[in-house]
Amino acid sequence: MAAPATYIPVVIIGAGHAGLAMSFRLTERSFDHVVLERGEVANSWRTERWDSLRLLTPNWQNQLPGIGCPGEDPDGYMTMTEVAEFITEYASAIAAPVRVRTTVTRVGVHARGYIVETDRGNWTCDALVIASGGSNIANVPAASAEVPDSITQLDAMTYRSPNDLDDRPVLVVGASATGVQLTDEINRSGRSVTISVGEHVRMPRSYRGRDVFWWMEQAGVLDEGLDQLDDLVRARRVPSPQLIGTPEHRSIDLNALADQGVEIVGRLGRITDGVAQFSGSLPNVCTMADLKMNRLLQRFDDWAESTGASEVGPPERFDPTKVPSPARLELDLAEDGIGTIVWATGYRPDYSWLDIPVLDRKGRIRHDGGVTDAPGMYVTGLNVLRRRRSSFIGGAVRDSEEVSVHLGRHLEEAGVHA
Repeated sequence: MAAPATYIPVVIIGAGHAGLAMSFRLTERSFDHVVLERGEVANSWRTERWDSLRLLTPNWQNQLPGIGCPGEDPDGYMTMTEVAEFITEYASAIAAPVRVRTTVTRVGVHARGYIVETDRGNWTCDALVIASGGSNIANVPAASAEVPDSITQLDAMTYRSPNDLDDRPVLVVGASATGVQLTDEINRSGRSVTISVGEHVRMPRSYRGRDVFWWMEQAGVLDEGLDQLDDLVRARRVPSPQLIGTPEHRSIDLNALADQGVEIVGRLGRITDGVAQFSGSLPNVCTMADLKMNRLLQRFDDWAESTGASEVGPPERFDPTKVPSPARLELDLAEDGIGTIVWATGYRPDYSWLDIPVLDRKGRIRHDGGVTDAPGMYVTGLNVLRRRRSSFIGGAVRDSEEVSVHLGRHLEEAGVHA
């Protein structure tokens, strides 16, 4: 016999920044709800990030509904410990009804709306908000199965620091923010590093004396909505920009890595008999990244000229990416002494517990700005959910407000009133 279920109007799955922002909005609207979290509040920030990681966004941009800028330095970048503390303090400040250490095992359709089954009881609800994020599983390519047993394999969720590596050379696969940051850290530890580069977004940390996020804020880049994007599917899959948050506000790109002695190679194609084979498209990929960066900088310049911004420095341009000529196309992993491969190849969501037909063929939830095909079911905390800023913590301010309006209408139509 199935365990009895407790009724509540809304269930939120996930007590990260996005789930808690929705909790704040529902409390504002006086709708009863519960927030279910498989670990502690801010679980992924606590347990699934490497030791030295800092946010890409400056503190002034990391506000959540009902609170101001975290930290003492508005222009600083929070460490993972600071992020976890910030989100935990936020949960306490808004008195979010969080049930920690409660793992959702199944979500299905129920006569009332939905049933949420967990290892600590079941709930039925009229509305459901999935805020578990899109980075639950490391997206490791099939080529990993061909890596010799003598080589250690890590991904961005299992790597912690260079202290866990042996002294042999390292191959990092992927050149988004994660890939270049890990390459930089491992190389600075004294190990030889090769980075395999595919599509990437090049971006300076600072431009004309201001953080690049200040420019994106002022020029309206972050406020571009779904109807302003030429290819929404692609926009949601674009790699995170090559940025790093450090006290020195330094930039990080392939040129900086090459200057440190890192070897740059093309996108990994396959591994055959212990030999990694790389694409010859590296020059084209880097040229395209440089072109897109310069288009963005020109947009900043146009904004500054049109508004008469006087507090910024003169326009800047950066050297093109220095592509090795010729770039190596093969790497014999054993012969070159590779001891570790770090897969910085992105993440994918885990919705194995979701027993509702709302997933696309790649296992991602179909939605229109957070509103799914299933009545009363919502998703938040995803990349470019409603606009570009949705990809960052501060994006939850507007996303939660707008999604909660739709959710509130659904509850009222279902006969649930605040």
